Amino acid sequence: MTDNKKFDTIGLSRRKMLAGLGAIGVASAGAGLGTTAYFNDTESFEGNQLTAGQLDLLVDWQQTYDFGEGRQFVSAHPDHDGDGEQSVNIDGDVFSYSDFPDETDPDSNGANLPVLTCENIPPLSEADFGTDPVTGEEMESLVQLTDVKPGDSGEITFSLHLCDNPGYIWMQAANVDDDGGTETEPELIVDPDNMGNLGDAIEARLWYDEDCDNVYDPAEPVDIMLTLDFSGSMLYDQFGGVVSEDDIAINGTTYSETTKIDLVELGTRQFIDFLQNSNADVQVGVAYFDGEKGGDNEPRTGILQPLTGDLSVVDGALSGLRQKLANVVSGGAGSTPSDGDGDPNPFAGGGIATGTYIGEGVDDAQGELDSNGRSGVAKRNIVLSDGESFNGTGSTTFSSPTGAADDARAASPNPATDVYTINVNGSASTLLAMAGPAGGAGGDPLFFNDLDDPLNIPTVFGNLAAQATQEKIIMEDTLANVLAELADGDGIPLDGNRATLYDELSDPADDPDRDAFRGDGVMHCVALEWELPLEVGNEVQGDTLAFDLGFYTEQARHNDGSGPQAA
Repeated sequence: MTDNKKFDTIGLSRRKMLAGLGAIGVASAGAGLGTTAYFNDTESFEGNQLTAGQLDLLVDWQQTYDFGEGRQFVSAHPDHDGDGEQSVNIDGDVFSYSDFPDETDPDSNGANLPVLTCENIPPLSEADFGTDPVTGEEMESLVQLTDVKPGDSGEITFSLHLCDNPGYIWMQAANVDDDGGTETEPELIVDPDNMGNLGDAIEARLWYDEDCDNVYDPAEPVDIMLTLDFSGSMLYDQFGGVVSEDDIAINGTTYSETTKIDLVELGTRQFIDFLQNSNADVQVGVAYFDGEKGGDNEPRTGILQPLTGDLSVVDGALSGLRQKLANVVSGGAGSTPSDGDGDPNPFAGGGIATGTYIGEGVDDAQGELDSNGRSGVAKRNIVLSDGESFNGTGSTTFSSPTGAADDARAASPNPATDVYTINVNGSASTLLAMAGPAGGAGGDPLFFNDLDDPLNIPTVFGNLAAQATQEKIIMEDTLANVLAELADGDGIPLDGNRATLYDELSDPADDPDRDAFRGDGVMHCVALEWELPLEVGNEVQGDTLAFDLGFYTEQARHNDGSGPQAA
Protein backbone atom coordinates (compact mmCIF):
# COMPACT_ATOMS: atom_id res chain seq x y z
CA MET A 1 0.00 0.00 0.00
CA THR A 2 1.02 3.60 -0.47
CA ASP A 3 2.95 5.28 2.30
CA ASN A 4 0.44 7.88 3.48
CA LYS A 5 3.26 10.21 4.51
CA LYS A 6 3.71 11.01 0.82
CA PHE A 7 0.31 12.70 0.74
CA ASP A 8 -0.42 16.28 1.68
CA THR A 9 -4.13 16.68 2.42
CA ILE A 10 -5.78 19.41 0.35
CA GLY A 11 -9.56 18.98 0.69
CA LEU A 12 -10.36 17.08 -2.51
CA SER A 13 -7.25 15.00 -2.62
CA ARG A 14 -3.70 14.53 -1.51
CA ARG A 15 -0.89 15.55 -3.84
CA LYS A 16 2.78 16.30 -3.79
CA MET A 17 4.46 19.13 -5.68
CA LEU A 18 8.15 19.10 -6.52
CA ALA A 19 10.01 22.24 -7.50
CA GLY A 20 11.31 22.02 -11.05
CA LEU A 21 14.95 22.52 -10.23
CA GLY A 22 17.45 21.54 -12.90
CA ALA A 23 21.12 20.82 -12.38
CA ILE A 24 23.21 23.99 -12.36
CA GLY A 25 26.67 23.83 -13.85
CA VAL A 26 29.27 26.41 -12.82
CA ALA A 27 32.21 26.93 -15.16
CA SER A 28 35.39 28.64 -13.95
CA ALA A 29 38.41 29.79 -15.91
CA GLY A 30 41.86 29.81 -14.30
CA ALA A 31 44.09 32.83 -14.93
CA GLY A 32 47.82 32.14 -15.41
CA LEU A 33 50.19 34.71 -13.88
CA GLY A 34 53.10 35.74 -16.14
CA THR A 35 56.42 37.43 -15.36
CA THR A 36 55.31 41.01 -15.97
CA ALA A 37 52.41 43.29 -15.04
CA TYR A 38 52.72 45.55 -18.10
CA PHE A 39 50.02 43.62 -19.93
CA ASN A 40 46.78 43.15 -18.05
CA ASP A 41 43.10 42.93 -18.69
CA THR A 42 39.86 42.62 -16.70
CA GLU A 43 36.62 41.05 -17.86
CA SER A 44 33.55 41.37 -15.63
CA PHE A 45 30.20 39.66 -15.72
CA GLU A 46 27.57 41.48 -13.69
CA GLY A 47 23.97 40.97 -12.73
CA ASN A 48 24.10 37.17 -12.74
CA GLN A 49 21.01 35.37 -11.55
CA LEU A 50 19.70 31.84 -11.12
CA THR A 51 15.94 31.26 -10.90
CA ALA A 52 14.47 27.93 -9.85
CA GLY A 53 11.98 26.48 -12.30
CA GLN A 54 8.47 25.55 -11.26
CA LEU A 55 6.30 22.47 -11.41
CA ASP A 56 2.65 23.06 -10.57
CA LEU A 57 -0.18 20.59 -11.10
CA LEU A 58 -3.62 22.21 -11.17
CA VAL A 59 -6.77 20.08 -11.02
CA ASP A 60 -10.37 20.92 -11.88
CA TRP A 61 -13.36 18.60 -12.20
CA GLN A 62 -17.04 18.01 -12.89
CA GLN A 63 -18.91 15.34 -10.91
CA THR A 64 -22.33 13.93 -11.78
CA TYR A 65 -24.71 11.51 -10.03
CA ASP A 66 -27.68 9.55 -11.37
CA PHE A 67 -30.05 8.36 -8.64
CA GLY A 68 -32.89 7.48 -10.99
CA GLU A 69 -33.68 10.94 -12.36
CA GLY A 70 -30.90 11.25 -14.93
CA ARG A 71 -27.45 12.67 -14.37
CA GLN A 72 -27.39 15.57 -11.94
CA PHE A 73 -24.54 17.98 -11.30
CA VAL A 74 -23.07 17.27 -7.87
CA SER A 75 -19.91 19.32 -7.54
CA ALA A 76 -17.35 21.03 -9.70
CA HIS A 77 -14.21 23.09 -9.47
CA PRO A 78 -14.27 25.90 -10.27
CA ASP A 79 -17.94 26.62 -9.62
CA HIS A 80 -18.37 30.38 -9.33
CA ASP A 81 -22.06 30.26 -8.30
CA GLY A 82 -22.08 27.01 -6.26
CA ASP A 83 -24.76 25.21 -8.28
CA GLY A 84 -22.68 22.07 -8.89
CA GLU A 85 -22.01 22.87 -12.56
CA GLN A 86 -18.45 23.81 -13.48
CA SER A 87 -18.30 27.53 -14.23
CA VAL A 88 -15.89 30.44 -13.99
CA ASN A 89 -16.09 34.21 -14.27
CA ILE A 90 -13.23 35.57 -16.39
CA ASP A 91 -13.10 39.33 -16.76
CA GLY A 92 -16.86 39.62 -16.38
CA ASP A 93 -17.71 36.78 -18.80
CA VAL A 94 -19.19 33.60 -17.32
CA PHE A 95 -18.28 30.26 -18.92
CA SER A 96 -20.19 27.11 -17.91
CA TYR A 97 -19.76 23.39 -18.51
CA SER A 98 -22.95 23.26 -20.57
CA ASP A 99 -21.58 25.91 -22.92
CA PHE A 100 -19.25 23.32 -24.47
CA PRO A 101 -21.28 20.32 -25.64
CA ASP A 102 -19.66 17.63 -27.74
CA GLU A 103 -21.60 18.06 -30.98
CA THR A 104 -20.68 14.56 -32.14
CA ASP A 105 -21.83 12.80 -28.95
CA PRO A 106 -25.61 12.66 -28.30
CA ASP A 107 -24.97 11.59 -24.70
CA SER A 108 -22.87 14.63 -23.89
CA ASN A 109 -24.27 17.70 -22.17
CA GLY A 110 -21.03 19.62 -22.00
CA ALA A 111 -17.32 19.46 -21.30
CA ASN A 112 -14.86 20.56 -18.65
CA LEU A 113 -14.05 24.16 -19.47
CA PRO A 114 -11.38 24.49 -22.18
CA VAL A 115 -10.95 28.16 -21.22
CA LEU A 116 -9.34 27.16 -17.92
CA THR A 117 -5.61 27.84 -17.84
CA CYS A 118 -2.77 27.92 -15.35
CA GLU A 119 -3.57 31.60 -14.84
CA ASN A 120 -7.29 31.35 -14.01
CA ILE A 121 -7.86 27.99 -12.25
CA PRO A 122 -8.58 28.77 -8.58
CA PRO A 123 -6.64 26.88 -5.89
CA LEU A 124 -8.20 23.76 -4.39
CA SER A 125 -8.55 25.62 -1.09
CA GLU A 126 -11.43 27.50 -2.76
CA ALA A 127 -13.25 24.36 -3.90
CA ASP A 128 -16.97 24.03 -3.10
CA PHE A 129 -17.98 20.38 -2.74
CA GLY A 130 -21.69 21.14 -3.08
CA THR A 131 -24.58 19.19 -1.58
CA ASP A 132 -25.76 15.60 -1.82
CA PRO A 133 -28.59 15.81 -4.38
CA VAL A 134 -30.58 13.10 -2.56
CA THR A 135 -30.29 14.18 1.06
CA GLY A 136 -29.48 17.87 0.57
CA GLU A 137 -26.62 17.56 3.06
CA GLU A 138 -23.55 19.70 2.53
CA MET A 139 -20.57 17.69 1.28
CA GLU A 140 -17.20 18.31 2.91
CA SER A 141 -15.19 16.14 0.51
CA LEU A 142 -15.33 15.30 -3.15
CA VAL A 143 -17.37 12.08 -2.86
CA GLN A 144 -19.75 12.11 0.11
CA LEU A 145 -22.96 10.40 -1.00
CA THR A 146 -24.89 8.98 1.94
CA ASP A 147 -27.93 7.23 0.44
CA VAL A 148 -26.59 5.15 -2.44
CA LYS A 149 -29.08 2.59 -3.75
CA PRO A 150 -28.77 -0.27 -6.27
CA GLY A 151 -29.09 1.27 -9.73
CA ASP A 152 -27.33 4.51 -8.75
CA SER A 153 -24.26 5.64 -10.68
CA GLY A 154 -21.83 8.53 -10.70
CA GLU A 155 -18.88 9.92 -12.60
CA ILE A 156 -16.04 12.41 -12.12
CA THR A 157 -13.90 13.80 -14.92
CA PHE A 158 -10.71 15.41 -13.62
CA SER A 159 -8.89 17.92 -15.80
CA LEU A 160 -5.13 18.01 -15.24
CA HIS A 161 -3.05 21.05 -16.14
CA LEU A 162 0.69 20.70 -15.65
CA CYS A 163 2.13 24.20 -15.58
CA ASP A 164 5.61 25.55 -16.33
CA ASN A 165 7.64 22.36 -16.87
CA PRO A 166 6.99 18.86 -18.24
CA GLY A 167 6.44 16.15 -15.68
CA TYR A 168 5.27 12.61 -15.02
CA ILE A 169 1.88 12.15 -13.34
CA TRP A 170 0.44 9.31 -11.26
CA MET A 171 -3.14 8.90 -10.05
CA GLN A 172 -3.25 7.65 -6.48
CA ALA A 173 -5.53 6.51 -3.68
CA ALA A 174 -4.89 6.08 0.01
CA ASN A 175 -6.68 5.35 3.29
CA VAL A 176 -9.06 2.92 1.58
CA ASP A 177 -11.56 1.61 4.15
CA ASP A 178 -14.42 -0.72 3.17
CA ASP A 179 -16.48 -1.03 6.35
CA GLY A 180 -19.62 -2.98 7.24
CA GLY A 181 -21.06 0.16 8.78
CA THR A 182 -24.51 0.10 10.33
CA GLU A 183 -25.89 -3.33 11.18
CA THR A 184 -29.39 -3.80 9.83
CA GLU A 185 -31.55 -6.89 10.23
CA PRO A 186 -31.96 -7.48 6.47
CA GLU A 187 -28.21 -7.26 5.99
CA LEU A 188 -27.31 -9.58 8.88
CA ILE A 189 -29.52 -12.31 7.41
CA VAL A 190 -27.31 -12.51 4.31
CA ASP A 191 -24.11 -11.08 5.84
CA PRO A 192 -24.00 -12.16 9.52
CA ASP A 193 -20.43 -10.91 9.95
CA ASN A 194 -21.38 -7.46 8.60
CA MET A 195 -18.44 -7.39 6.19
CA GLY A 196 -17.60 -4.37 4.08
CA ASN A 197 -18.96 -5.40 0.69
CA LEU A 198 -19.67 -2.08 -1.01
CA GLY A 199 -16.36 -1.74 -2.84
CA ASP A 200 -16.63 -5.25 -4.28
CA ALA A 201 -20.22 -4.64 -5.35
CA ILE A 202 -19.65 -1.36 -7.20
CA GLU A 203 -18.54 -1.63 -10.84
CA ALA A 204 -16.04 1.00 -11.95
CA ARG A 205 -14.26 2.24 -15.03
CA LEU A 206 -11.13 4.44 -15.13
CA TRP A 207 -10.29 5.98 -18.52
CA TYR A 208 -8.82 8.92 -20.40
CA ASP A 209 -11.78 11.16 -21.20
CA GLU A 210 -10.21 12.72 -24.30
CA ASP A 211 -13.02 15.21 -24.96
CA CYS A 212 -13.53 15.86 -21.22
CA ASP A 213 -17.32 15.41 -21.45
CA ASN A 214 -17.90 12.93 -18.57
CA VAL A 215 -19.00 10.27 -21.07
CA TYR A 216 -17.04 7.24 -22.26
CA ASP A 217 -16.88 7.34 -26.07
CA PRO A 218 -16.55 4.07 -28.04
CA ALA A 219 -14.99 3.93 -31.48
CA GLU A 220 -16.80 5.39 -34.50
CA PRO A 221 -15.72 5.40 -38.16
CA VAL A 222 -14.08 8.62 -39.35
CA ASP A 223 -12.36 9.98 -42.46
CA ILE A 224 -9.36 12.18 -41.63
CA MET A 225 -7.28 14.61 -43.67
CA LEU A 226 -3.91 15.76 -42.31
CA THR A 227 -3.28 19.23 -43.82
CA LEU A 228 0.38 20.11 -43.33
CA ASP A 229 2.42 23.28 -43.67
CA PHE A 230 5.14 22.72 -46.30
CA SER A 231 6.59 26.24 -46.15
CA GLY A 232 10.32 26.89 -45.85
CA SER A 233 10.03 27.86 -42.18
CA MET A 234 9.27 24.22 -41.40
CA LEU A 235 12.73 23.12 -42.58
CA TYR A 236 15.30 25.81 -43.31
CA ASP A 237 17.36 27.36 -40.54
CA GLN A 238 17.35 30.88 -42.01
CA PHE A 239 13.54 30.93 -41.70
CA GLY A 240 13.36 29.38 -38.23
CA GLY A 241 12.95 25.76 -39.28
CA VAL A 242 15.70 24.29 -37.09
CA VAL A 243 14.38 23.61 -33.59
CA SER A 244 17.56 22.32 -31.97
CA GLU A 245 20.98 20.90 -32.74
CA ASP A 246 20.00 17.57 -31.16
CA ASP A 247 19.97 14.43 -33.30
CA ILE A 248 16.58 13.03 -34.25
CA ALA A 249 15.93 9.47 -35.42
CA ILE A 250 12.89 8.79 -37.61
CA ASN A 251 12.23 5.22 -38.69
CA GLY A 252 15.87 4.31 -39.15
CA THR A 253 17.10 7.67 -40.44
CA THR A 254 19.08 9.89 -38.07
CA TYR A 255 19.53 13.60 -38.75
CA SER A 256 22.17 15.68 -36.99
CA GLU A 257 19.68 18.42 -36.11
CA THR A 258 15.94 18.60 -35.42
CA THR A 259 13.61 20.61 -37.66
CA LYS A 260 9.89 21.27 -37.41
CA ILE A 261 9.11 19.04 -40.37
CA ASP A 262 11.04 16.19 -38.70
CA LEU A 263 8.76 16.51 -35.67
CA VAL A 264 5.72 16.56 -37.96
CA GLU A 265 6.93 13.36 -39.62
CA LEU A 266 7.53 11.74 -36.24
CA GLY A 267 4.12 12.81 -34.95
CA THR A 268 2.04 11.95 -38.01
CA ARG A 269 3.63 8.54 -38.46
CA GLN A 270 3.04 7.84 -34.78
CA PHE A 271 -0.55 8.95 -35.42
CA ILE A 272 -0.87 6.39 -38.22
CA ASP A 273 0.86 3.66 -36.21
CA PHE A 274 -1.58 4.13 -33.34
CA LEU A 275 -4.61 3.96 -35.64
CA GLN A 276 -3.23 0.77 -37.21
CA ASN A 277 -2.63 -0.91 -33.86
CA SER A 278 -6.08 0.14 -32.65
CA ASN A 279 -7.77 -1.39 -35.71
CA ALA A 280 -9.54 1.92 -36.11
CA ASP A 281 -12.25 2.23 -38.76
CA VAL A 282 -10.61 5.16 -40.56
CA GLN A 283 -9.56 6.50 -43.90
CA VAL A 284 -6.66 8.95 -43.85
CA GLY A 285 -5.31 11.30 -46.49
CA VAL A 286 -2.66 14.05 -46.53
CA ALA A 287 -2.81 17.55 -48.03
CA TYR A 288 -0.02 20.15 -48.08
CA PHE A 289 0.32 23.89 -48.62
CA ASP A 290 3.16 26.35 -49.26
CA GLY A 291 3.26 29.68 -51.09
CA GLU A 292 4.30 30.81 -54.55
CA LYS A 293 7.69 31.19 -56.18
CA GLY A 294 8.87 33.88 -58.53
CA GLY A 295 6.16 35.00 -60.87
CA ASP A 296 4.26 31.74 -61.17
CA ASN A 297 1.30 33.23 -59.24
CA GLU A 298 0.13 29.77 -58.25
CA PRO A 299 -0.07 28.47 -54.68
CA ARG A 300 1.91 25.30 -54.21
CA THR A 301 -0.74 23.20 -52.54
CA GLY A 302 -2.21 19.80 -53.24
CA ILE A 303 -2.85 16.23 -52.11
CA LEU A 304 0.19 14.29 -50.98
CA GLN A 305 -1.90 11.15 -50.36
CA PRO A 306 -5.57 10.60 -51.30
CA LEU A 307 -7.89 9.14 -48.68
CA THR A 308 -7.31 5.44 -48.14
CA GLY A 309 -8.01 2.78 -45.56
CA ASP A 310 -4.59 1.23 -46.23
CA LEU A 311 -2.69 3.04 -43.50
CA SER A 312 0.65 1.51 -44.55
CA VAL A 313 0.32 3.54 -47.77
CA VAL A 314 -0.29 6.70 -45.74
CA ASP A 315 2.74 5.93 -43.60
CA GLY A 316 4.84 5.67 -46.75
CA ALA A 317 3.53 9.04 -47.96
CA LEU A 318 4.57 10.60 -44.65
CA SER A 319 8.12 9.23 -44.81
CA GLY A 320 11.00 11.46 -45.88
CA LEU A 321 9.10 14.73 -45.41
CA ARG A 322 12.33 16.76 -45.51
CA GLN A 323 12.87 15.87 -49.15
CA LYS A 324 9.19 16.14 -50.09
CA LEU A 325 8.90 19.60 -48.54
CA ALA A 326 12.15 20.69 -50.22
CA ASN A 327 10.82 19.53 -53.59
CA VAL A 328 7.79 21.78 -53.16
CA VAL A 329 9.45 24.95 -51.87
CA SER A 330 12.71 24.97 -53.86
CA GLY A 331 11.91 22.93 -56.95
CA GLY A 332 11.02 24.34 -60.34
CA ALA A 333 7.63 25.70 -61.36
CA GLY A 334 4.84 23.25 -60.69
CA SER A 335 6.98 21.02 -58.47
CA THR A 336 5.16 18.56 -56.24
CA PRO A 337 6.37 16.49 -53.26
CA SER A 338 7.19 13.61 -55.57
CA ASP A 339 9.26 15.57 -58.08
CA GLY A 340 11.54 18.57 -58.25
CA ASP A 341 15.12 19.06 -57.19
CA GLY A 342 14.67 20.60 -53.75
CA ASP A 343 17.62 20.74 -51.38
CA PRO A 344 16.66 19.13 -48.02
CA ASN A 345 19.73 20.53 -46.25
CA PRO A 346 18.29 22.75 -43.46
CA PHE A 347 21.22 25.14 -43.88
CA ALA A 348 20.57 25.74 -47.57
CA GLY A 349 17.22 27.36 -48.32
CA GLY A 350 18.04 29.91 -50.99
CA GLY A 351 15.54 30.70 -53.74
CA ILE A 352 12.48 29.09 -52.19
CA ALA A 353 8.78 29.73 -52.62
CA THR A 354 7.34 32.27 -50.18
CA GLY A 355 4.01 32.59 -48.41
CA THR A 356 1.70 30.21 -46.58
CA TYR A 357 -1.58 29.46 -48.33
CA ILE A 358 -3.46 27.84 -45.43
CA GLY A 359 -6.86 28.44 -46.99
CA GLU A 360 -5.91 26.71 -50.23
CA GLY A 361 -4.67 23.71 -48.28
CA VAL A 362 -7.96 23.49 -46.37
CA ASP A 363 -9.90 23.73 -49.64
CA ASP A 364 -7.83 20.91 -51.16
CA ALA A 365 -8.40 18.70 -48.12
CA GLN A 366 -12.12 19.44 -48.12
CA GLY A 367 -12.32 18.58 -51.80
CA GLU A 368 -10.68 15.21 -51.10
CA LEU A 369 -13.17 14.49 -48.29
CA ASP A 370 -16.00 15.41 -50.64
CA SER A 371 -14.72 13.26 -53.51
CA ASN A 372 -13.43 10.18 -51.70
CA GLY A 373 -14.93 10.27 -48.21
CA ARG A 374 -17.38 7.58 -47.13
CA SER A 375 -21.07 8.40 -46.96
CA GLY A 376 -22.49 8.78 -43.46
CA VAL A 377 -19.05 8.81 -41.81
CA ALA A 378 -17.74 11.64 -39.63
CA LYS A 379 -15.16 13.89 -41.30
CA ARG A 380 -12.13 15.52 -39.70
CA ASN A 381 -9.41 17.87 -40.94
CA ILE A 382 -6.28 18.41 -38.81
CA VAL A 383 -4.45 21.55 -39.96
CA LEU A 384 -0.91 22.37 -38.80
CA SER A 385 0.89 25.62 -39.57
CA ASP A 386 3.75 27.69 -38.19
CA GLY A 387 3.17 30.88 -40.17
CA GLU A 388 0.96 33.85 -40.83
CA SER A 389 -1.44 32.99 -43.61
CA PHE A 390 -0.76 34.58 -46.99
CA ASN A 391 -4.11 34.64 -48.70
CA GLY A 392 -3.96 37.00 -51.61
CA THR A 393 -2.51 40.28 -50.36
CA GLY A 394 0.15 40.11 -53.05
CA SER A 395 -0.16 39.49 -56.78
CA THR A 396 -2.90 36.86 -56.54
CA THR A 397 -6.13 36.27 -54.62
CA PHE A 398 -6.91 32.90 -53.07
CA SER A 399 -9.05 31.49 -50.25
CA SER A 400 -8.78 32.98 -46.79
CA PRO A 401 -8.06 30.35 -44.12
CA THR A 402 -11.03 31.36 -41.96
CA GLY A 403 -13.35 31.35 -44.97
CA ALA A 404 -12.12 27.94 -46.07
CA ALA A 405 -12.57 26.57 -42.54
CA ASP A 406 -16.05 28.12 -42.25
CA ASP A 407 -17.03 26.37 -45.48
CA ALA A 408 -15.59 23.06 -44.27
CA ARG A 409 -17.46 23.14 -40.97
CA ALA A 410 -20.69 24.23 -42.68
CA ALA A 411 -20.60 21.50 -45.38
CA SER A 412 -19.92 23.82 -48.29
CA PRO A 413 -18.82 21.91 -50.24
CA ASN A 414 -20.04 18.70 -48.64
CA PRO A 415 -19.49 17.18 -46.12
CA ALA A 416 -19.57 19.00 -42.77
CA THR A 417 -16.13 18.60 -41.19
CA ASP A 418 -14.60 18.95 -37.73
CA VAL A 419 -11.64 21.31 -38.13
CA TYR A 420 -8.79 20.81 -35.64
CA THR A 421 -5.87 23.24 -35.82
CA ILE A 422 -2.30 23.15 -34.47
CA ASN A 423 -0.42 26.42 -34.17
CA VAL A 424 3.38 26.17 -33.94
CA ASN A 425 4.47 29.73 -33.10
CA GLY A 426 2.42 31.04 -36.00
CA SER A 427 -0.84 32.94 -36.31
CA ALA A 428 -2.66 31.76 -33.19
CA SER A 429 -5.63 34.07 -33.73
CA THR A 430 -6.23 32.79 -37.27
CA LEU A 431 -5.87 29.12 -36.41
CA LEU A 432 -8.13 29.48 -33.36
CA ALA A 433 -10.78 31.19 -35.49
CA MET A 434 -10.65 28.23 -37.89
CA ALA A 435 -11.07 25.55 -35.22
CA GLY A 436 -14.48 24.10 -34.43
CA PRO A 437 -16.92 21.20 -34.84
CA ALA A 438 -18.86 20.23 -37.94
CA GLY A 439 -21.91 22.43 -38.19
CA GLY A 440 -20.61 24.76 -35.48
CA ALA A 441 -18.79 28.04 -35.21
CA GLY A 442 -15.05 28.60 -35.27
CA GLY A 443 -13.00 29.82 -32.35
CA ASP A 444 -13.64 26.67 -30.29
CA PRO A 445 -10.68 26.07 -27.92
CA LEU A 446 -11.54 22.36 -27.69
CA PHE A 447 -10.42 22.02 -31.33
CA PHE A 448 -7.33 24.25 -31.08
CA ASN A 449 -3.77 23.34 -30.01
CA ASP A 450 -1.37 26.21 -29.35
CA LEU A 451 2.29 25.13 -29.12
CA ASP A 452 5.07 27.34 -27.86
CA ASP A 453 7.53 24.47 -28.21
CA PRO A 454 7.65 22.53 -31.51
CA LEU A 455 8.98 19.52 -29.58
CA ASN A 456 5.37 18.98 -28.45
CA ILE A 457 4.16 18.35 -32.03
CA PRO A 458 4.31 14.51 -31.70
CA THR A 459 2.39 14.60 -28.43
CA VAL A 460 -0.42 16.63 -29.98
CA PHE A 461 -0.74 14.22 -32.90
CA GLY A 462 -0.73 11.36 -30.40
CA ASN A 463 -3.61 12.81 -28.43
CA LEU A 464 -5.55 13.60 -31.61
CA ALA A 465 -5.08 9.99 -32.68
CA ALA A 466 -6.56 8.88 -29.37
CA GLN A 467 -9.62 11.02 -30.13
CA ALA A 468 -10.08 9.19 -33.43
CA THR A 469 -10.53 5.84 -31.68
CA GLN A 470 -12.42 4.67 -28.64
CA GLU A 471 -11.27 6.42 -25.49
CA LYS A 472 -8.59 4.41 -23.74
CA ILE A 473 -9.73 2.45 -20.71
CA ILE A 474 -7.07 2.21 -18.02
CA MET A 475 -8.98 -0.24 -15.85
CA GLU A 476 -12.49 -1.73 -15.68
CA ASP A 477 -13.18 -3.74 -12.52
CA THR A 478 -14.81 -3.46 -9.12
CA LEU A 479 -14.24 -0.15 -7.40
CA ALA A 480 -12.39 -2.04 -4.65
CA ASN A 481 -9.88 -3.39 -7.16
CA VAL A 482 -9.50 -0.04 -8.93
CA LEU A 483 -8.76 1.65 -5.60
CA ALA A 484 -6.31 -1.12 -4.71
CA GLU A 485 -4.34 -0.42 -7.90
CA LEU A 486 -4.40 3.31 -7.22
CA ALA A 487 -3.17 2.72 -3.67
CA ASP A 488 -0.39 0.32 -4.61
CA GLY A 489 3.13 1.77 -4.68
CA ASP A 490 3.15 5.13 -6.43
CA GLY A 491 -0.32 4.57 -7.88
CA ILE A 492 -1.20 4.21 -11.56
CA PRO A 493 1.29 5.95 -13.89
CA LEU A 494 -0.55 8.06 -16.47
CA ASP A 495 0.67 8.48 -20.04
CA GLY A 496 1.10 11.99 -21.45
CA ASN A 497 0.74 10.66 -25.01
CA ARG A 498 -2.06 8.16 -25.41
CA ALA A 499 -0.95 7.19 -28.92
CA THR A 500 1.99 5.27 -27.51
CA LEU A 501 1.34 1.60 -26.80
CA TYR A 502 1.72 1.88 -23.04
CA ASP A 503 -0.15 -0.34 -20.57
CA GLU A 504 -0.64 1.57 -17.33
CA LEU A 505 -1.19 -1.58 -15.27
CA SER A 506 1.41 -4.01 -16.59
CA ASP A 507 4.23 -1.89 -18.07
CA PRO A 508 6.86 -0.33 -15.79
CA ALA A 509 6.52 3.38 -15.02
CA ASP A 510 9.80 4.13 -16.81
CA ASP A 511 8.79 2.25 -19.98
CA PRO A 512 9.98 4.11 -23.12
CA ASP A 513 6.39 4.15 -24.40
CA ARG A 514 5.24 6.25 -21.44
CA ASP A 515 5.58 9.98 -22.10
CA ALA A 516 5.74 12.85 -19.66
CA PHE A 517 2.96 15.43 -19.73
CA ARG A 518 3.68 18.71 -21.46
CA GLY A 519 4.35 21.61 -19.13
CA ASP A 520 2.34 24.28 -20.92
CA GLY A 521 -0.96 23.86 -19.11
CA VAL A 522 -2.71 21.83 -21.83
CA MET A 523 -5.78 20.08 -20.44
CA HIS A 524 -5.73 16.29 -20.08
CA CYS A 525 -8.78 14.53 -18.64
CA VAL A 526 -9.01 11.35 -16.58
CA ALA A 527 -12.42 9.97 -15.60
CA LEU A 528 -13.69 7.60 -12.94
CA GLU A 529 -17.20 6.15 -13.33
CA TRP A 530 -19.02 3.88 -10.88
CA GLU A 531 -22.33 2.04 -10.67
CA LEU A 532 -24.02 -0.04 -7.97
CA PRO A 533 -25.85 -2.70 -10.04
CA LEU A 534 -29.58 -3.23 -9.56
CA GLU A 535 -29.07 -6.89 -8.74
CA VAL A 536 -27.02 -6.12 -5.60
CA GLY A 537 -28.89 -7.25 -2.51
CA ASN A 538 -29.13 -6.55 1.19
CA GLU A 539 -25.49 -7.47 1.86
CA VAL A 540 -24.42 -3.85 1.21
CA GLN A 541 -27.02 -2.14 3.41
CA GLY A 542 -25.34 0.41 5.68
CA ASP A 543 -21.86 -0.33 4.29
CA THR A 544 -19.42 2.56 3.81
CA LEU A 545 -16.47 2.92 1.47
CA ALA A 546 -13.98 5.66 2.33
CA PHE A 547 -10.90 6.61 0.33
CA ASP A 548 -8.63 9.48 -0.63
CA LEU A 549 -7.95 10.33 -4.28
CA GLY A 550 -5.04 12.38 -5.55
CA PHE A 551 -2.51 13.03 -8.28
CA TYR A 552 1.25 13.08 -7.89
CA THR A 553 3.69 14.72 -10.27
CA GLU A 554 7.43 15.00 -10.55
CA GLN A 555 9.57 16.89 -13.01
CA ALA A 556 10.59 15.11 -16.21
CA ARG A 557 14.07 16.61 -16.34
CA HIS A 558 16.61 14.37 -14.57
CA ASN A 559 13.89 11.76 -13.91
CA ASP A 560 13.01 8.70 -15.97
CA GLY A 561 9.42 8.32 -14.80
CA SER A 562 10.16 5.40 -12.50
CA GLY A 563 8.73 7.30 -9.54
CA PRO A 564 9.85 7.93 -5.96
CA GLN A 565 9.41 4.35 -4.71
CA ALA A 566 11.84 3.12 -7.37
CA ALA A 567 14.45 5.70 -6.41
